[in-house]
Amino acid sequence: MKQIYQPMHVNKIAIIGLGYVGLPLAVGLEKHFDVIGFDVDPERIQELINGYDRTREVTSADLKALKRLSFSTDPNVMADVDFYIVTVPTPIDNMNTPDVSILRTASATIAKTLKPTNTVFYESTVYPGATEEICIPVLEEQSGLVLNKDFFVGYSPERINPGDKENTLNTITKLVSGSTPETTALGVSVYSKVVSAEIFPVKSIKVAEAAKVIENIQRDVNIALINEFSVIFHAIGIDTAEVLEAAATKWNFMKFSPGLVGGHCIGVDPHYLAHKAMSIGVDPDIILAARKRSEKMGAYIAEQLLRRLVARKTNFKDLRILVMGYTFKENCPDTRNSRVVDIIDHLKHYDIQMDVYDPVVDATEAKALNLTQTVPAAGVYDAVVVAVAHTEFKTLGVERIAGFTKNSNGLLFDIKGVFPLNKTDFRL
Repeated sequence: MKQIYQPMHVNKIAIIGLGYVGLPLAVGLEKHFDVIGFDVDPERIQELINGYDRTREVTSADLKALKRLSFSTDPNVMADVDFYIVTVPTPIDNMNTPDVSILRTASATIAKTLKPTNTVFYESTVYPGATEEICIPVLEEQSGLVLNKDFFVGYSPERINPGDKENTLNTITKLVSGSTPETTALGVSVYSKVVSAEIFPVKSIKVAEAAKVIENIQRDVNIALINEFSVIFHAIGIDTAEVLEAAATKWNFMKFSPGLVGGHCIGVDPHYLAHKAMSIGVDPDIILAARKRSEKMGAYIAEQLLRRLVARKTNFKDLRILVMGYTFKENCPDTRNSRVVDIIDHLKHYDIQMDVYDPVVDATEAKALNLTQTVPAAGVYDAVVVAVAHTEFKTLGVERIAGFTKNSNGLLFDIKGVFPLNKTDFRL
């Protein structure tokens, strides 16, 4: 049969998944196209209709000013769409195995309204080959259409950095790949409407998938190395920050900082490539070793705190500890895969009373997680752990935070190095 012509003009776009990636993209495209924002979460949709974005990526004013973007949980509203963009999460399960169920479901949803000449672009981070091995078969089987004859597929990985107001969708170089050269060109045409930075065409979908996943793995490996340095330097009795400052005087030293590595990207994506590698008989030794090191850091921090408490002959059951910050990174309300929980869980094994204060988390989620969003009282805690470098904590200042402890014997752990070393009892 003759191949159906792929139009180079897009009339209506659907964004499937309205989280940290999908919503800013939908709002940007709305200035140039009619856009439907689709999500399966009715509460999320209602919030957006009311002008509220719990992720803090889009302001209320911008949401209320929308003219060509509508939100819905009904897939039937996508019946007249000709360009789909999928921005759904790609998490891992309890065994660190990629969970592509949401990606499959999104593809099945699109298949219900997919028509000849339509194009589907995926942005979710996956392992090389996933789009062709997982998504395209679902589209074909459930729509009855054939790739590159009836419809077309592209991959343009998201590079959003949640909470970052400088490196945004508009300013980050955009990789674009397609199942045909014409699909790549169409993707470039669409994305160039919202990205003023370079649009970088990639020759194949697999290459674009691989480029995205190794971006985060490279950071993960480097941070894991610095975490290992930190553990060694603490055992020696020297400050990691001072060592890094000295080493950074050499022109080619790459300066990373130690810390808890969580979130939905850096702490997850390595397992996607590792899964693919093992499925083809390759041992991803370095990737998994880096993950193992960083996944130990929460317990390591908790043990350092416990050792200092033991040295003061403290009865654990009488202790009350404050953890400041619960999100996976500073100034971002996202708590997904936060490794702060590792510190909390480890300390709870000793029946220590724990309070967690995070003013950045959405109020509804904070209540569900038993987090407080009010500034703690002074003189209450035996130890305070500043686990996330929120601007609010820097504004409070080290003197006031230290004042949350019961007396001069209270401990202040500064995991992110927010305050001077001589003002704290421990930092990585």
